[in-house]
This record gives sequence, C-alpha cells and structure tokens, in this order.
Amino acid sequence: MERALARLMGGIERGLAYALLAAIALNFANVVGRYGFGRTILGADEVQTYAMVGIAFLGAVVVAWRGEHLRMDVLARLLPGRATGALAILELALTVALAGFALVQSARYVAEMLRLGVRSPLAQIPMWIPHGLVALGFALIALVALHHAFGRARR
Repeated sequence: MERALARLMGGIERGLAYALLAAIALNFANVVGRYGFGRTILGADEVQTYAMVGIAFLGAVVVAWRGEHLRMDVLARLLPGRATGALAILELALTVALAGFALVQSARYVAEMLRLGVRSPLAQIPMWIPHGLVALGFALIALVALHHAFGRARR
C-alpha cells in the first residue's frame, strides 16, 4: 500500500507540474494575443482558474502525504512521547472525519452539476470536472490520513 500511494503521489505531483506549465503557457499566449494582435483566447481565464483549483486541492494531497501541512504544534511539543503519538492519531482521525464530511458535500454538488449539465460560461467546461477535482482531493486526503493513522497505530 505504501509503495502504491507513493507512486500515486509522484504521479499527482508530475500531473500538477504539467497543469501549471500549461496554465502559464495559456496565460502567455493570451497576453501575446491581447497585446500583440488585439484578440484574446475565449475562456482562457476560466481554464486557468479551474486549473489552479485542481492544483490547490490535489496539491494538498501531496502535502498531506508528506506531512508538511501547517499545524499548531505547541501542545504536541509539551507532551511526552507516548501522548504525542496519541495526539497525532487523534489529529489524523479528525482529518479523516473532516475530509470525509467535505467529500460527501462535494460529491453531492458534483452529482448535481452532472445532473443539471452545467457548463462554464465561456470555455464550456462541464462544471462537474473542476468540482470533481475538489471532491477527489478530499477523498485522497482522507485516504492518506487513514493510511498514516493505521501506520502510527501499528507503531
């Protein structure tokens, strides 16, 4: 499981890097078009915005995997070793619960966007796609936290 998740995180990271490069290239092309030729790429801003949403939520998964997210650890530093481990498991359990709650809400919204067939105004992107990236991010964060919690509990 560890190896599969590590491979998945590497794939997500590479995919996000490519998405960022594509968004930068699209922005550059739009600037050249706007100032060089007086024309813009229709929907470019929407595509870039949705790319950034995906980068943020899927990037949070990689950050959670590495354990590099921001945390208030003043209390943890004052506790003895065993209590620190219990606090870490509690933190991970809360992460699973909150990410699971956000996943359910996001998935409901994605289902509604899919049912209604809503598309973005200019680029005509089906709105279930960017909202689906949010739901996917929460699902993977819950999975990663669950994996880390079981690993800690075993130790």
